[in-house]
Amino acid sequence: MAGANLKNKLGYRIFLGIVVLGLGGSMLLYLVPQSPVSGEISTDTVAKIGDESVSVQDVRQQLNQIEQRNPNMKPLESLYAQQILKQLVFQKEIEFEAKRLGISVSDQERADRIRQYVPTAFNGGAFVGMDRYSAEVQARFQMTVPLFEELIRQSLLEEKFRKLVTDGISVGPAELQEEFRYKNEKVKLDYALIKPEDLESKITPDEPEIRVAYEKNKSKYQVPERRVARYALVDVNQIRQNVQVSDDMLKMEYQANIQQYQVPNRVHAEHILFMTVGKSTDAEVEEVKKKAEDVLMQVKKGGKFEDLAKKYSEDPGSKDKGGDLSWITQGQTVPEFEKTAFTLSPGQVSDLVKTQYGFHIIKVLEKETAHTKPFDEVKNSLRAPLLLSQADKLASDTADKLSAAIRQSNKISLDDLANQYHLTVSETRPISATDPLLELANSKEAKAAIFQLRIGELSPPVRTDRGYVVLSVKSIQPAHQGSLEEVRDRLIADLKHEKSTEMAKSKAEELIKRVRAGEKFDAAAKALGLEAKTSDPIARDGSIPGAASGKQVGAAFNLKTGDVAAPLSLGQNSLVYRVAEKTEANPADFEKQKKQLTDELLQSKRNLAFEAFQTALDNRLKQEGKLKLMPEKLKGFGTFG
Repeated sequence: MAGANLKNKLGYRIFLGIVVLGLGGSMLLYLVPQSPVSGEISTDTVAKIGDESVSVQDVRQQLNQIEQRNPNMKPLESLYAQQILKQLVFQKEIEFEAKRLGISVSDQERADRIRQYVPTAFNGGAFVGMDRYSAEVQARFQMTVPLFEELIRQSLLEEKFRKLVTDGISVGPAELQEEFRYKNEKVKLDYALIKPEDLESKITPDEPEIRVAYEKNKSKYQVPERRVARYALVDVNQIRQNVQVSDDMLKMEYQANIQQYQVPNRVHAEHILFMTVGKSTDAEVEEVKKKAEDVLMQVKKGGKFEDLAKKYSEDPGSKDKGGDLSWITQGQTVPEFEKTAFTLSPGQVSDLVKTQYGFHIIKVLEKETAHTKPFDEVKNSLRAPLLLSQADKLASDTADKLSAAIRQSNKISLDDLANQYHLTVSETRPISATDPLLELANSKEAKAAIFQLRIGELSPPVRTDRGYVVLSVKSIQPAHQGSLEEVRDRLIADLKHEKSTEMAKSKAEELIKRVRAGEKFDAAAKALGLEAKTSDPIARDGSIPGAASGKQVGAAFNLKTGDVAAPLSLGQNSLVYRVAEKTEANPADFEKQKKQLTDELLQSKRNLAFEAFQTALDNRLKQEGKLKLMPEKLKGFGTFG
């Protein structure tokens, strides 16, 4: 009956799993499909697959979710948008192809997968009820049950296509031998990494060089518009120093937020977990139980609980902390765990406790009965926040008065305003639109105001990290062709960079020439003022720390011992290397590595096959007119197609 109830609740949206996109880092992308539409293409539509569409809003929705987890992804927004769009389109293509081939996911398949992800949705074989289930899904995945269950369905649908596409793939003996050689051949390199930045300090352009470079590149050195602003500051820090908070005010704050200081019944507990999730037979569960009993015996004999938790626990959230779960309140854990934890006294260790997760050994460190923290206990913690809020309110009130004064008279000067409200007037250095506004904590809002004002005009109060400021532009230096003295530092820096790059290239070529002529690598490098190093033996999938990856020096594996490679360009740097030693793969190691190599190759070939299927499906649907892309609708997101 419980299983039927769960099946009736199976929902509406789609899971492509957790999609990790490598864009210099990684991002977690839950793909949330939109409601099917038919008929005319919306002006917001960026892709249409059969009768379904993907809109700019769909892409924006995913970007917003990613930005919440990674606020620094803005510079890569266009790349994220392209990946999101490709994945959303493929999601719709899979659905389209599934309907054509009659492939679907049954309720039972979906329910079985839900049981794996949320074992606490069942107590034994009985469904725990929708309220408890919804709370578990929200807590673990931060989503609603309909969304979670539809994501599960799409995950299973994609798995079916993967199985269909990749089941016939195998790995041949020749492929295994080639992969074995690829991973086990090693080279040891003598090398020198030549960095132009290290050479810049040795370069001092003389005055004639500087003047020639200036005349040759004069148009390159423009000086942007710069402005000097005066400002009156409502200094929040200064206000805080003068604000007084009485005990009566603290008591009022305490009473107003009394609920914050109510402590429920709680225990501070540690546990060691032996997982049974995914163990499908009684024999497997019994094996886990035996292991748990052995560890419990070690605890009873005086073994340090925290050390045993680090060694044996399978709870990734607490394992490294010695099993520490911190404070647990009633209703926070599964019933079996809670009942035992709240029964134990501080210092006591439980026998084995069986829950949906597996077998637990629980130790209680501390217990607290429900109570309200007294005023004296929290008094000091109230003072600082109250000081801040009082100071912020006074600053805000002053800012409101300043705004009203500026609105009443557009002839009032900054100095008159400052005198009236006892504010200090200061001045910025000359700044361009791209310079940091250091005097005002680099406030973007303040800088924007400076470049919008006319000379003598007052801004409304602008909030900065230092407080509220009223700004007035004192002077404007128009953009112009920079004189040599104005741009001298930039010019010298550019000259040094240019000459150091040329010097690095010259040293690389000279080092190769000397070593090929028979000079020892380290001696030749030293003569040129370079540091020679020798790497550890590395394979193609290894690396030379701080220098290059095995893939980047892949040419070394085709050279003979003693050979010197051509200079390797690594961005601004150059790497010169000589093969000091070569180690062939040891045939005796093949059998030891065979299984791992087979698994890795098989997975790689399966991934390539599925990518090829995705490309072929994409092309076929385009040819049939079932897939229409309108990448121009993405505009600021970037291109796709």
